[in-house]
Amino acid sequence: MTLKDNRREYDYGKLSRDSLNTCPFEQFDSWMQQALDANIIDPTAMCLATVDRGGKPWQRVVLLKDFDERGFVFYTNLRSRKALDITSNPQVSIQFSWLQLDRQVIIGGSAEPVENAEVDGYFNSRPLSSRLAAWASDQSSPIASRGVLEENFKAIQEKFSSSEVTVPDFWGGYRIIPEEFEFWQGGEKRLHDRFCFLRRGDDWEISRLSP
Repeated sequence: MTLKDNRREYDYGKLSRDSLNTCPFEQFDSWMQQALDANIIDPTAMCLATVDRGGKPWQRVVLLKDFDERGFVFYTNLRSRKALDITSNPQVSIQFSWLQLDRQVIIGGSAEPVENAEVDGYFNSRPLSSRLAAWASDQSSPIASRGVLEENFKAIQEKFSSSEVTVPDFWGGYRIIPEEFEFWQGGEKRLHDRFCFLRRGDDWEISRLSP
C-alpha cells in the first residue's frame, strides 16, 4: 500500500447542532470523558503549537493536567523552547486527536503562567522519578549523550537522597485561556461535522464549518 492509497472511512458517529453543548468547556468535558471511557491511549495528550519571536512555528505533544472554564493547564521546564516561545508570543493552539472516535478538538488562545501554589501542588503529586527528572534535564538544550542524562539523574538522586525533592525554580505551568474552539467529528464520504466556537465577550458564537 502506498501513502496515497492509505485511507479509511469515518463512520463512528455524527455531530449536530442540536446535540452540541452551547458551552465549549462542557462539550470538551463530554468528549474527554468518552475518550477516557473508550480506553484510548494517552487521551490527555495534546499537540501544542507555539510561534517564536521570529515568526517560526513549532509543535510538540504535552499532557493536559487540568481544565475548567479558566482554561487548559500543562507543565514544563521554563527554559524549554516552548516556554521561551510563549514568553515572546503567548498566542498558542492545542489539538487533541482521538482518532479511534473519529474526533479532534482544536483550541486557540493565550497562555499565561500558573500560580506558584498550583505549581507546587501538582509537582508534589508527581511520582518521585518524574520530580527527579525535572531537575536532571535542561530541557531543549543540546546534550552530548544519553549517558550524560543518566549521570545527571543519578547525581540528582544522590542530592535528594535524604531530603524532599523541591520544585525547581525553572519549572512551572501554563494555563491556555481559550478564544476559539473547533470540534471535528469525522463523517462518511468525507462529509465531516465541524463546529467553531468564537468568544464574544462573555458569550460564545457558534457556527458550522464546511468540511
